[in-house]
Amino acid sequence: MILDIAIYIFVAMELSNMLIMYFKPDFKYGNSMSVFKAWKQSKQTEGEYLFAGYMVRWVANCKLVFITLLLSIALLGNDEIKLLGVVVTIFSIGVYFITLYPLIRRLDKLGEIQPAGYSTRLSAMIGGFMALFTLALILHLILKI
Repeated sequence: MILDIAIYIFVAMELSNMLIMYFKPDFKYGNSMSVFKAWKQSKQTEGEYLFAGYMVRWVANCKLVFITLLLSIALLGNDEIKLLGVVVTIFSIGVYFITLYPLIRRLDKLGEIQPAGYSTRLSAMIGGFMALFTLALILHLILKI
């Protein structure tokens, strides 16, 4: 049960981020593109804007795959599948800190992100997801809930 709750919380958050990316990339909250100066600059050239839009939708599509897989696991999976799904999710979220965090931190330091310090807030949110799943995993293993 605790694994299901963690999955549903994550799915709700990621679903909102995915919808922002699809329909409101200029939105000022969530995982919007408006924090990146390059997003605004891409609008000056049609080719760059189309490429940037393509990449945003690529990420949104990847989020959709992740969301639907986790929902399938939560709705149809047995305890072993849910446990494995949570472990894999912790790992896949953790990859952010190796592959993407160094890039967004550098963009932040270069002043390419507004508001300044966004990379820190984003890493705290992503770290929070890892903490949520890790806590759920520990509680599940200890309490069998």
